Amino acid sequence: MTKIKTIGILTSGGDAPGMNAAIRAVTRAGICNGFNIKGIYRGYDGLIEDDIKPFTTENVSGIIMQGGTILKTARSKAFMTQEGRDKAYENLKKEQIDALVVIGGNGSLTGARQFAQDYDLCCIGLPGTIDNDLYGTDTTIGYDTTLNTIVDCVDRIRDTAQSHERIFFVEVMGRDAGFLAQNSAIASGAEAAIIPEDSTDVDQLAKFMERGIRKSKKSCIVIVSESPKCGAMYYADRVRKEFPEYDVRVSILGYVQRGGRPTAHDRILASRTGVGAVEAILQGQRNIMVGIHNNEVVYVPLSEAIRSDKPFDRKLIEVLDELSI
Repeated sequence: MTKIKTIGILTSGGDAPGMNAAIRAVTRAGICNGFNIKGIYRGYDGLIEDDIKPFTTENVSGIIMQGGTILKTARSKAFMTQEGRDKAYENLKKEQIDALVVIGGNGSLTGARQFAQDYDLCCIGLPGTIDNDLYGTDTTIGYDTTLNTIVDCVDRIRDTAQSHERIFFVEVMGRDAGFLAQNSAIASGAEAAIIPEDSTDVDQLAKFMERGIRKSKKSCIVIVSESPKCGAMYYADRVRKEFPEYDVRVSILGYVQRGGRPTAHDRILASRTGVGAVEAILQGQRNIMVGIHNNEVVYVPLSEAIRSDKPFDRKLIEVLDELSI
């Protein structure tokens, strides 16, 4: 096995608060352990286009508190092709990069796994996604900050909901995972959360309407996981048709959830996993994601991190049901 001398870092997919803290951690831990570090700009597209620069500790000074990513990010269609990956690999060899650290979510780590398989590379993933949907880590980089942003927004929306005695459907991100919706509903005192994990034959809207709002409440907040078919607009339209006596509004939080200064939790998570990535390389680990489980750094095979369903604690549904009566 070739001795690793140079580590490349890239951020890919949707940005997440704390990515900069992770870039900083990998850079400084790498330099501390004798590695050369190179920053790859605009994700896998930058690898294909050779947008790569040497990184020193000065490159990452003063960024731990910044949202977004100084390396920029992209969702690369070209990298999904064999031709694109071939070009990316040629640029890796040209830049003498021996190991690649990829900070991103499910799609980004899927790309890392394929890249590692194609060219027998050392690829290390860091869980950078607000969705918290990667298996093997208790939380992902950006999740805690986004959760707090949602709660802050819902607190403000509740003022209007109560003043005007309205039902507000608040749509949050999360893709196919309901972690953001369920936990923000509990934290903000919302009356209900409509999430993918609770999709059964039971009509979630009908269950909620019968349980609470029709009996005693004139205003309430319902958090809804984003969905192209059954998002907040869908449920609001149903209430307007089925319960016309209620004043209904929709607030789709959108990209406001992605931005902002990362919380202390996300900065620490990013720092620990970033250092863990360098330690994994020193240990000869390959094709793993670095996570935190039970407050310990863990190494999870990329294939497991991206393919396994992350367990959802259904007791959280019961907690919200009992507290929203």
